[in-house]
Amino acid sequence: MTAPDPAAPQAASPRPRRLRRWALDLTLILAVFLGVQWWQARPLATGAAPPLTGLTLDGQAIDLKDLRGQPVLVHFWASWCPVCKLTNGGIDAIAKDHRVLTVAMESGDAAQISRFMAAADLRFPVVPDEDGAISRRWGVAGVPATFVLDAAGRISYATMGASTETGLRARLWAASGTDQVRSD
Repeated sequence: MTAPDPAAPQAASPRPRRLRRWALDLTLILAVFLGVQWWQARPLATGAAPPLTGLTLDGQAIDLKDLRGQPVLVHFWASWCPVCKLTNGGIDAIAKDHRVLTVAMESGDAAQISRFMAAADLRFPVVPDEDGAISRRWGVAGVPATFVLDAAGRISYATMGASTETGLRARLWAASGTDQVRSD
């Protein structure tokens, strides 16, 4: 029996190759995901927030300018949107301790939206956008679309598609400039 020759080339272990392949695959998936997010968000408003005024479902006049001083979450959704239905619970939870204003894009009149809100047990403030005029001003062509505004009313984050409650809370925290994240 002979001892292995230390100078002989060793066969490469399949494990490092497999790990490199997984890392490459994950990097590719992440790049595609981020690319799609960027592509979808291209038409969304940037810089200073566009005007947003209207009447909430309870008839209260609202002007986004009046909410300056703290970060604000502006969320565009529709009653007919299945992804919106999945994310509305998180928006409702955030509205309990942050400034939130939502816009119901082409979801009917105030009475129809009120019935939807009651059936879904949602309590966040809503401005109906029956004809889509507010949505167009913000560059929103699809829902859900979410914006986080800083205290000065500038858009610090905008996305189209589903967003998690935790992710939105983190963006509100970042827009506030404080070092505490509250997540109930």
